[in-house]
Amino acid sequence: MALKIVGPDFFDLSALLSEEEIAVQNMAHDWVRDRFNPLISKHYREGSFPFELQAEMGEMGFFGSTLPEKYGTAGINSVAFGLMMQELERGDSGLRSFASVQGSLVMWPIWKYGSEAQKDKWLPLLASGEKVGCFGLTEPDFGSNPGGMITRVKQEGDSFILNGTKMWITNSPVADVALIWAKDEQGEVRGFLVERGTPGFETPEIKGKLSLRASVTGEIVLNNCTIPLENKLPEANGLKAPLSCLSQARYGINWGVIGAAIACYEEAVDYAKTRIQFDKPIGAFQLTQLKLAEMLNEITKAQFLTLQLGRLKDRATLNHKQVSLAKMNNVRMAIEVARSARSVLGASGITDEYVSMRHAANLESVLTYEGTHEMHTLVVGESITGIPAFR
Repeated sequence: MALKIVGPDFFDLSALLSEEEIAVQNMAHDWVRDRFNPLISKHYREGSFPFELQAEMGEMGFFGSTLPEKYGTAGINSVAFGLMMQELERGDSGLRSFASVQGSLVMWPIWKYGSEAQKDKWLPLLASGEKVGCFGLTEPDFGSNPGGMITRVKQEGDSFILNGTKMWITNSPVADVALIWAKDEQGEVRGFLVERGTPGFETPEIKGKLSLRASVTGEIVLNNCTIPLENKLPEANGLKAPLSCLSQARYGINWGVIGAAIACYEEAVDYAKTRIQFDKPIGAFQLTQLKLAEMLNEITKAQFLTLQLGRLKDRATLNHKQVSLAKMNNVRMAIEVARSARSVLGASGITDEYVSMRHAANLESVLTYEGTHEMHTLVVGESITGIPAFR
């Protein structure tokens, strides 16, 4: 019997996937169901991440999954990786964010732009989950316009000295190593690895979040932070380097949010079949069926859009404009599905006994980070017209 994906498969998406790709999705789904889902309500309430699962995530191959296997990674293709991210976010956006930052924003740039010594030192440690990384690009006054960053670096003898502040950095309070982007004395953006314990390196946590609560977020404060010359990524030259990292992370997001939407849709379907009002299940009412049909319609379209995105990535023909269109479409789709699912659940849907409200709140963050919906719209708009509207 042929393997099938777990979840809605209205147009037989499984027929377009390899057995390995489906097996990866099934494996990730089962792990999230058995190991993560029993913990998420507690951690979401507390505003914490389940670090007790960190090593397991490494063993499962969730970190840097598409990088060469010699570094201890899973070595899978982009579609299998995408399906993995879908299942992690079916659990919670914070879980997928943890893996995305570790793999796409720390491991990938070290592999792409780092020295052989940096790769050999850090990639196995990060792949196993023994060490945690973070990505320091966004600043308090420069989010959508990272080129305006004011973090600076200068060389003094055999050291680099970093000064500046980064904001909204996933995992910074717990990171063993931070990838910091700063402008040098010529105004060029460069990348640097800063290890925990370096003098002048502080990472205060941001409290009071109402979204992505099961994810640790913080600042990075660099005050005459001094690092050795060998901590510079030798091939990371210019703003295109950090932007290329964001394209890697956005690719994972585009798959991940489908998982969040599926979780909400399946919950709404189950509830509609069992909740009795006026002597029959609420799923018997036309308006409820309309909501469910529209959810499935949007999820199905996103599945096929994102599958093609993955095939393009595996052929090395994917461009950032296609990634932007997919993020623009898929995150909007997911947040609308989450809200509609919550409405099917009625008053029950506002409690953490159900997942839809949590996913809806998380997706408000996903709509903003790695490029806002508005910025991706303008990227697509420029592609259509040839006219940039950013300034």
